[in-house]
Amino acid sequence: MSAQNVGSRNGHQAFRLHMVTWNVGTAEPPADVRSLLQLDPQPATDLFVIGLQEVNATPVRYITDLISEDSWSHLLMDTLAPMGYIKVTSVRMQGLLLILFAKQVHLPFIRDIQSTYTRTGLFGYWGNKGGVSVRFSFYGHMLCFLNCHLAAHMNYALQRMDEFEYILDRQDFDMYNTPQVLEHKVVFWFGDLNFRIADHGMHFLRSSINNGRFNLLWNKDQLTMMKKKEPILQEFEEGPLCFKPTYKFDRFSETYDTSGKKRKPAWTDRILWRIKPKAIETEDENSSTSSSVDDDEYPIKVTQDMYTCDVSYGVSDHKPVIATFSLEMRKKVETPLVTLTVEGHWSADEDATFTYTILENFESSTWDWIGLYKIGFKSASDYSTFAWVKDDEVAANGEVVTVQMSKNELPLLAGEYVLGYYSTNMQTLIAFSPTFQVLESQQAVMEGLVPENINGHEK
Repeated sequence: MSAQNVGSRNGHQAFRLHMVTWNVGTAEPPADVRSLLQLDPQPATDLFVIGLQEVNATPVRYITDLISEDSWSHLLMDTLAPMGYIKVTSVRMQGLLLILFAKQVHLPFIRDIQSTYTRTGLFGYWGNKGGVSVRFSFYGHMLCFLNCHLAAHMNYALQRMDEFEYILDRQDFDMYNTPQVLEHKVVFWFGDLNFRIADHGMHFLRSSINNGRFNLLWNKDQLTMMKKKEPILQEFEEGPLCFKPTYKFDRFSETYDTSGKKRKPAWTDRILWRIKPKAIETEDENSSTSSSVDDDEYPIKVTQDMYTCDVSYGVSDHKPVIATFSLEMRKKVETPLVTLTVEGHWSADEDATFTYTILENFESSTWDWIGLYKIGFKSASDYSTFAWVKDDEVAANGEVVTVQMSKNELPLLAGEYVLGYYSTNMQTLIAFSPTFQVLESQQAVMEGLVPENINGHEK
């Protein structure tokens, strides 16, 4: 766990969230995204949420990506998995991509995951613009992340607002307590929102930017201006824009557009958040009290620690925007739904045994399965082997169920592993065993996969 999660005050703990939004302009990813993810902060990040726009989505490429993950997802997984982060879920709508990663320790407490998408632009045709979202419960707190790509061009500010409201209106979740985006306790709204800087001429824009006097441009930023008259926007917070406008750059440079179009710089790429306003007392006392009890007993505090862009990346005409947050909360949920226990020593020389116990009722299924995962695994599907849960009936609460894995399925070489219980209905891993060692098998020695060791000397 993060250092800041230990010894927390009043039972509250702070979790570190790292968010990125980047319009990648159909480019292939750069060789390295480590600085984008800032992998060495103290305390360590708990959740990564990455929203991309304009991921290469030509029809042929899009279909290929549906079969095997896109190159951006591969790079992010390859970078984060060795650091102990697992891809929890992702949602893709043509060029829009939203991916959630979490430390393994948090996965059993990330529940009720749902994602959806809404097409806008060109009358919704081919989804060239719109929004994708992921919602989930994090230790019992309802969070929603909405990655949008809204209409382009200076004179479409009102259309951008219409699109945002249309997306909010159309996004439905199959959850009784949070059927729509704004009913979640915290909403993060981000993406290429495409708001421009109005009225200022190119010379004033460039000199203000070159002198680092970004504040001279804030009052003409369309999103800031819209906030003054749109009640829905007034509920969203945003940190100060103390970084260069992120659009439009010549590729592989820090120079703004030198093409004939001479597009004006703008803060098109943004990250905002909204904490659900406290319930207003209504005639229905039950609903207002339950909501206010929840707000009072389990408040959530969101603090933005950083809001910046990384100008070192040049594959696109946009620079990526990064925001880090501290989410301070009291956990509503602290026990996993299932426990997994490894029995005896494991090696490919004999069948292996483990047990699982359902601790709390959940919508289990005979399609649930338990995977063997090598430490450093990337996602729920990245298992070495798996076993179905008890297939004749769903296990009862508190019942200890014994399962065997065939020796023929076990890894031949030694390594560190965990067992993970995958819930088909929840679409996520909901429990892990403690880490354990799979021992080197005699078969591995016989097949020459490892040198034979006799009296401390390799043969």
